Amino acid sequence: MLEQLKPDAVLFVGDLGEGDLKLIKDLKTISIPSAVILGNHDRGIDHTGERLRTSLSLLDDLHCGWDLKNWTSPNIAVVGARPCSAGGGFYLSSEVQAVYGSVSLTESANRIAVAAKKAPVNKPLIILAHSGPVGLGSEASSPCGRDWRLPAIDWGDKDLALAIDQIRKYRIPDLVVFGHMHHQLKRGGGNRRTFVKDKWGTLYLNAACVPRRVKDNLGNMLSHLSWVEILDNQINHISHRWFRSDTSVAYQETLFIRDEHIQ
Repeated sequence: MLEQLKPDAVLFVGDLGEGDLKLIKDLKTISIPSAVILGNHDRGIDHTGERLRTSLSLLDDLHCGWDLKNWTSPNIAVVGARPCSAGGGFYLSSEVQAVYGSVSLTESANRIAVAAKKAPVNKPLIILAHSGPVGLGSEASSPCGRDWRLPAIDWGDKDLALAIDQIRKYRIPDLVVFGHMHHQLKRGGGNRRTFVKDKWGTLYLNAACVPRRVKDNLGNMLSHLSWVEILDNQINHISHRWFRSDTSVAYQETLFIRDEHIQ
């Protein structure tokens, strides 16, 4: 479907599937500019880190954890946050430590901020994370709110929030895209709020629609993509879209239009 839709770029927010190497190999065949951040379900669960090393080797330059993708077509800069985050503040699994060493919270934040500082200031700056940052709300329905255990708390990443604070000293990030926290809440709690604009103007988008493929009432398969449009180097539109197999839009939830108040 991506090859048919032909977006200018694709960002993958992680949790590709418990170290599924076949899927990772498939990502390498996509001809569209792409960036990937691995999630907690991509670490391999082998404690040695061998599966994670293999995944990173296969992804090669597609993976942007703690790194910058400075594209000219499209004209955007993408900075990756901490790889394999599970949210909940700051935690490194044994697999991540086996591959990257014992990275501290402060060091992780600094790595993200240093990568962002290398981005040209005349390009939109997008941060790609698996889990969003702390600070977006502590209710179960917040973009990073814990909904599977009471009490509900902010389950975002502390290092990402610290990094964004550092980046704001010289520029405002345009967009932070993340996943991890599923749109549908546990125990029939309804749906999560998936979009926030903070007081500095940074936009936050939770793209974790699970499952991404569902059937409508007529039995037609629909595929979900979170959709972002950029015009004149500014975020112009953000929505969740469900596409039919012929790439027509079956349903769209508009989250943001520049200069208009949606939520």
